[in-house]
Order: sequence, then C-alpha cells, then structure tokens
Amino acid sequence: MSNEPSDALGAQHNDPSFDDVWEEIRWRGLVHVSTNEQALKELLAGEPITYYCGFDPTAPSLHLGNLVQLLLMRRLQLAGHKPLGLVGGSTGLIGDPRPTAERTLNTRDTVADWVELLEKQVSKFLSFEGENAARLVNNLDWTGPLSAIDFLREIGKHFRVGTMLKKDAVSARLNSEAGISYSEFSYQVLQGMDFLELYRSYGCVLQTGGSDQWGNLTSGIELIHKSEGVSVHAIGTPLITNSDGSKFGKSEGNAIWLDPAMVSPYAFYQFWLNTDDADVISRLKVFTFLTRDEITRFETLVATEPFRREAQRELAWQATSLVHGVDAAEAAIAASQALFGQGDLATLDAATLEAALRGLKHTTTLGSTPIVQALVDTELVDSLSAARRAVEAGGVYANNQKIHDPLATVAEHTLPGGMTVLRRGKKSLAGVFVE
Repeated sequence: MSNEPSDALGAQHNDPSFDDVWEEIRWRGLVHVSTNEQALKELLAGEPITYYCGFDPTAPSLHLGNLVQLLLMRRLQLAGHKPLGLVGGSTGLIGDPRPTAERTLNTRDTVADWVELLEKQVSKFLSFEGENAARLVNNLDWTGPLSAIDFLREIGKHFRVGTMLKKDAVSARLNSEAGISYSEFSYQVLQGMDFLELYRSYGCVLQTGGSDQWGNLTSGIELIHKSEGVSVHAIGTPLITNSDGSKFGKSEGNAIWLDPAMVSPYAFYQFWLNTDDADVISRLKVFTFLTRDEITRFETLVATEPFRREAQRELAWQATSLVHGVDAAEAAIAASQALFGQGDLATLDAATLEAALRGLKHTTTLGSTPIVQALVDTELVDSLSAARRAVEAGGVYANNQKIHDPLATVAEHTLPGGMTVLRRGKKSLAGVFVE
C-alpha cells in the first residue's frame, strides 16, 4: 500500500505526467459526454474558471455516484479552478424524474435537515482555503423568494415544451404507465435556472454531473445562451457500472452510502476489496489519486498475479481512507485480518466488530445455546450431526479458538459486547449476538 494515502486534502495532487487536467480526466474515464471538447480543453488550461455541481438532498447521505462528482470537482480545483458545491434545498423538494415512477415528496423540515448533512459531506472533499477556495450554495436562496408569475415570465419563457419533451428522463416517463407530473417535468427548468443564477452571481461557466443528467445540464446551457447570449459548458461523467453491466454502488437496490452510520467503514472497505479483476483498474482511476504510473503497475499485477489481489487491496485502502479517514481504514483492515485468525479480535473496537458481523450471516441467541446449534442457526452447517462432525474434525473456531467440545456453549466464547465470531474451516464465517 502507498505510504501516503489520500486522507488529507493536502496529500492530493493531479498527475504531472499529463499535459493538462483535461487530458487527465479523459484518461481517468471521467468524461462520457461534454460540450465542445477542444473549447473545454482550452478553457481548463487557461485562467481559473468557476464551475459547479449540484447535489439534491433526496436522502440523508451522498453515495458513490456522488463521490464521482466530488472527485472530479476536486481534480478541477487542484488544477486551479474555483468550485461551487450546490446543495439543492429547492430542487430536493421535488427531485429529478426517475425512469419509472414519481418520487415520494419529503417534508420541508426533512429536506432542510438533509441539506445540512450533505453540506457537511461535500465540505470534506473540497478545500475552502486559498485563492480558489470552494463555496457552498443552496438554490433555495434564490428559488424560495421567486413568485410563480416571475418564474414563468423570467425563466419559463425561454423553454420550449417540444424540446423539454425530448429529454431522455421525460420521454421515458411519458412512455411509462405512471406518466409524469408537472412538478417533475419542471425540474429541468429549475436546474437550468440554477446555472443561470450561478453564472450571473459568480461567473460560473461549467457544470458537471452524471451523464444521466445530461438533459438537465443542457437546459442550463440553453437558458444562458438565450438569456445572456453567451456559451457555457458541461461535462457528463459516465454512469459507473460493473463489467457485467450491473449498476455500480447498488446492492439489492441499496446504495453504498458515504455516511458511516448507513454503511460502516468496514462494509465500505469490503465493498472495494471484493471488486472484480475486470473493474479494479477503472475504479483506481476514478476513485483514487494514484498516478498513471502507479495504476499501470497495478494493471500489470492484475494481469500477471491476480490471485494476490494487490490492486483490490490498494483500492479498498485508498477509497476507505479517502471517505472515512486513515484510522477507519486501518480498523477495517485489522478487523478483516482478525476475523480470519490473523489478529486479536479482543483488540477491535466494538462498533467495527459489530459492523463486520452484521455483514455476515448472523443470529441472535442465548448464551446457553450450544456452539453446534449456533453453527446450524448461522447456516455454516446444515444439521446438528454435521456440526458435531465438524467440531470433532477440528474445523470449528469461536473467536479464533478451536472448539474441541461439542457441548461447548456460546457463553463460554463471547467477547465483550456479547459477540462471537464463528468460523468453519479457513474461510466460512458467521456472527452470533448474545441476548
């Protein structure tokens, strides 16, 4: 692992082997669609510009898809440009159109609470010091005081319904059984107004976002061109998917959240550690500040010694220390090692151990429950007779201690906090929580 992980903002640098930041973000796969490439390349290589990305508070935390945007913003800031992190206090009350159904509208108080949470998260990834210090803005500040009549007269008049209907997000909903409400239909107008406001107030000339937001990004470009007579730009990042085409950062419909209370640092670390060989190099490009030469070295290791999983371990270390800090990353590594008998479980903090066990098959039981029954309850074996045979063969461990007695109980092998790590053989793990 690198001796200097990307934990502090001061340790982060763009790769000097590239001619400019445009070449680097292209190599890292961060540009899926954009306005004129040559114009963008020249713009980003010139005098500092102001750019922005928006984050809607439709949940109490950002997720890995948002992290792509934050890291792109950080790379542009490292190149000398000035970031605006927009948290959508107004657009979060509506939400951009989803492909199949209307969003559930959250209360104003809920959205306001989530705005504060997201502002804190965004602040972790950008520098608020120096000549190109980041700023946080909230679109409720300029949308809230605007009357419906003023909104329609000043902003709505620049939008053509025919053009709005052609946007992918809108057309998909129009062709679905659910249809689309006027509220969600108007979302692209609100986002376009954000770009206009930031252009007028800060001279902002670039917006970044996911490529699935391209219709909303171009709404702002078109609005500024019509109302101000100038050309501005947008970059749409690719939707990160696994090599099999499945959506990245989703598991059974649940995002990999950045809030440690929603996805523990241990689970976060394991997520990256389990990256497929076919995906790990592209993840290193997007989610770390490793240089081109360093990533090329890992690419060679994946090709020649994939069984060592060096690239996955570096990715897990870099991503976890970036989001949760070095201490949390080290605790996740210590937990991983201890679970498999390579460390002392008793030295782990209770929260990390609990998070690790919750991520495994687990059961809650009485301390008097026999270990053999707990093996069945956690599906490490399929019957009591199989559990007894496993114990007699010396293949069962509780908290890394070999179990010799088939009558041993969970209470005899419980760590502080009422937790027991069961292991069958070298790799089959489960957790037991004592009531």
